[in-house]
Amino acid sequence: MAEFDYDLAIIGAGPGGYVSAIRASQLGLKTVVIEKDKPGGVCGNWGCIPSKSLLSMAETFHSIKSLEAMGVKVDKTSFDYQKVHARSRAASDRSGKGVAGLLKRNKIELLSATATLTSPHELQLTTAEGKRTVTSKNILIASGSSPRVIPGFEFDEQQVLSSTGILAMDKLPESLVILGAGAIGMELAYIMNAFGVKVSVVEMLDRVLPLEDADISKVVESELKKQGITFLTSTKASDLKKSKAGISLQIETKSGQKSKLEAEKILVAVGRSPNSANLGLEKLGIAIEKGFVVTGDYYQTSVKSVFAIGDLIASPLLAHVASKEGEIAVEYIAGHGHEKRLDPSLIPGAVYTEPGVGSFGLTEAKALEQKLDISVYSFPYQGIGKANAIEKAVGLVKIVCDKKTHEILGGHVVGYSATEMIHEILLARKAELLPEDIASMVHAHPTISEGIMEAMRGIEGWAIHV
Repeated sequence: MAEFDYDLAIIGAGPGGYVSAIRASQLGLKTVVIEKDKPGGVCGNWGCIPSKSLLSMAETFHSIKSLEAMGVKVDKTSFDYQKVHARSRAASDRSGKGVAGLLKRNKIELLSATATLTSPHELQLTTAEGKRTVTSKNILIASGSSPRVIPGFEFDEQQVLSSTGILAMDKLPESLVILGAGAIGMELAYIMNAFGVKVSVVEMLDRVLPLEDADISKVVESELKKQGITFLTSTKASDLKKSKAGISLQIETKSGQKSKLEAEKILVAVGRSPNSANLGLEKLGIAIEKGFVVTGDYYQTSVKSVFAIGDLIASPLLAHVASKEGEIAVEYIAGHGHEKRLDPSLIPGAVYTEPGVGSFGLTEAKALEQKLDISVYSFPYQGIGKANAIEKAVGLVKIVCDKKTHEILGGHVVGYSATEMIHEILLARKAELLPEDIASMVHAHPTISEGIMEAMRGIEGWAIHV
């Protein structure tokens, strides 16, 4: 039997890679992680963590209005975005150091290098010192993704920004156009607007957050409009021009009406592309479709010793998805468990605007497209005592169920604490509980989660606080 340097070599130290490595170590596999940048990946360094730091500070800044309503006078003239940005970078640094510490405590070797597969068990590494080769019984690729580039809107990270570029920016523009009203675009629209930037969001589809339930999207758009953001939906952008003064582009509505939109900078947030190039995958005959690596039930590729997870494969491009996929793959490699690939209907999504969004499963529209016989109920935040007490009464809890079996098919929450609240509904779905099980469970009063209880009662026909 051939001897290998490692039982498992992992390319990438983001949420997919480092979680996989720790689980592998727990299961007794000698593991190495290869990362060309800092531990934590895009999520820790240029995504989830720094953006949530900025969101928290944006919420604090936005809450000045609440202080003023109590008679407090706030002098905003000394506001310094560079300090805000520095705190977001400090949060990112703490995250990266935390990941490095976790790997070290679990006795996992971390190599700073780029990696290319040269055989099913061999990697060529390029480091600052030169090239070297390592061998491994199994290889797991968790190389993540990059901001998607649109022809004519290529990033220069000065005037045409990616999500990475805007998070690296330590000076606020006076005005900003955002292409794309998905989660990334909407979160950054909220942040920039809260700090005083004039924001316009252009979206080709007919509503913001087009993957969410339509009722959820409507609440978010309405509230962010009140906060000062301009939304141009059913609108196409083209003909980007740059000058010293800023950028301009042509926009065209669905009806064919054309006009010009100008701003200091533009953020292009129209999705992400898998980092599947320059890994040597094609030479090994690993199947790829539209840039995504094709994988089986345990995330194995067409080469049985090579696995792929996270943004590299055609599953939701979310950090928590990458982590769980890595656990499944590693447990299969170790012969420990046989949990198969994730059920998409059990994956929670989250949008961290204010109001925020948490969701999973079928929207009402998707259920109807599938010709399912459904029951739908929405409970408004206005009916939640705590939401009224803390002046967070905008939002709703929406449940989609099978009319005959009462099985929960989808859960959708928009409002204060939505990204936390969604998990009670998701747990019920995963445990195959029915609405009546939550409806009859005692919930503490006053809490926001009483809205979930009331929504479940509503779908059973007996909501109290409506």
